Amino acid sequence: MRLYNTLTRRLEELPPPPGPVRMYFCGPTVYQRAHIGNARPFVVGMWLRAWLRLRGYDVTLVHNITDVNDKIYDAAPGASAELAANATAWYLEDTGDLGLGMPDALPKATESIPEIVGFIAQLVDSGHAYPVDGDVYFRVARDPDYGRLSGQRPDQVEEQEPNPLKEDPRDFALWKANKPGEDTAWDSPWGRGRPGWHIECSAMAEAAFGPAFEIHGGGLDLVFPHHENELAQSRALGHEFAKLWMHNGMLEFSGEKMSKSLGNDVSLRNVLDTWGRETALMFFLSAHWRSPVDFDDGTLAQAKAQVDTFRNFFLDGEEGEEEGEPILETELAAVLEDDFNTPDALALFHDWRAREEAASLRWGLGLLGLGSVAETAAAPPEVVELAERRREARAAKDFAEADRLRDEVAAAGWEVRDIAVPPGYRLVPRS
Repeated sequence: MRLYNTLTRRLEELPPPPGPVRMYFCGPTVYQRAHIGNARPFVVGMWLRAWLRLRGYDVTLVHNITDVNDKIYDAAPGASAELAANATAWYLEDTGDLGLGMPDALPKATESIPEIVGFIAQLVDSGHAYPVDGDVYFRVARDPDYGRLSGQRPDQVEEQEPNPLKEDPRDFALWKANKPGEDTAWDSPWGRGRPGWHIECSAMAEAAFGPAFEIHGGGLDLVFPHHENELAQSRALGHEFAKLWMHNGMLEFSGEKMSKSLGNDVSLRNVLDTWGRETALMFFLSAHWRSPVDFDDGTLAQAKAQVDTFRNFFLDGEEGEEEGEPILETELAAVLEDDFNTPDALALFHDWRAREEAASLRWGLGLLGLGSVAETAAAPPEVVELAERRREARAAKDFAEADRLRDEVAAAGWEVRDIAVPPGYRLVPRS
């Protein structure tokens, strides 16, 4: 399989199966409900894991959670630990409702403090880091390749925060001394404090996989300074670290259109509650993982329309179709093996629909978490009764009652559609 490597700016081949593919994807900093953009690296990672396993690879996906950070302290002064625990639970609930399963490991920064402290100690001992007044900083000048991942020249890298304690304004914090109002801190050789953001991921990735692994993923916004600093830290100890970097494109918000359905709440939870998991997944499927994607009512409506198109295909299909091996797997492989091109995969699914390749379409959609659109399960009796009462109300021209019953059907998780043949309606699960 070939994937675009952010570090080398070219397509690179993974070793052939059944070799191991170890993937580390950066997860959220948990200080609020995750927004829809946080879901994109999660979805890409879970889809890629599913595809690589199907192709015969031994895949492990680690998706970390940053639960100690300045943003969490700022959001909940004196109660950051409680907020981080709550927001972690929200994140797991919301991503779980996408229906893709969970990564193989979800390490938390707060559970990795011994590994982080040990990592920093090695950097201090090797001269790549220095302690001062309870803080520890990484010496950027000691890394001649600093900036290679993000394309910045080391002499052009500006200081992130003014700090007179630094030898060089470009140096970044590995350990931060405990400050008033910060309710979480740990002991270390340099005093009581907590880790910096970048060292957390280096330590968690290497704790999971050792000094080298195949794929590091995350949003494009993490290339600098986060991933650049991760790479510098690990390289300072002579570690290869990630062989291939995947940075997904960002969501581009156009608030005016978006506000019609979601208001100012662009959380994953609100998207799931308003549009449904199938629409959310179809939205991500329609854009290449490396590309930016517009997020607004229009793109969500287009995604929902595609979900409905596939669902109607299966609803209108013949009953009792025999299941068998997907006969068109090689067609899907041709597009996904080339930089995991999900828009081309989606176009292929529409082609399969036109060719009435139902078994292959059901299999392909299921691989990407959309198998539910192929389900034709019967509605429960209580929903059928509501639909029957609505049909009777419409026949009696009591349209207010018919509308009320339609809303009851929707509240039960079903949609009633009027059709020309008996019984005059069709019940469809809501996406």
